[in-house]
Amino acid sequence: MENLTQILQVVVAATVFFVWTFRIHNVIREFKLFGFNEIQGSLVGATKLALSTLLIVGIWYAHLVFIPACLLACFMIGAQYYHYKIRDPFIKYVPSFVLLLLSLIIVTNTIPQ
Repeated sequence: MENLTQILQVVVAATVFFVWTFRIHNVIREFKLFGFNEIQGSLVGATKLALSTLLIVGIWYAHLVFIPACLLACFMIGAQYYHYKIRDPFIKYVPSFVLLLLSLIIVTNTIPQ
């Protein structure tokens, strides 16, 4: 189970890095639709990148994984809400929903004892 969790950590982190670097133009456009300003979008992006970095570091330091995974799950719940708020088509919900599920799997596998 530990290997699966580590693989999911890499998948979630890599996806967040990809979206917030190579697909940033899409994120900026969506954040404008959501009603966020540039500073808010930058703060969300920086936070998600920091949390993703902690997921990667958590491969070697497992105690660092639980809280970042919880916070990323919260961000994905927020993404679901904002897609719902602007009445996006279903397909727009899918990426953040998948990341939400993966984050929750990581959370359940790394609950501190």
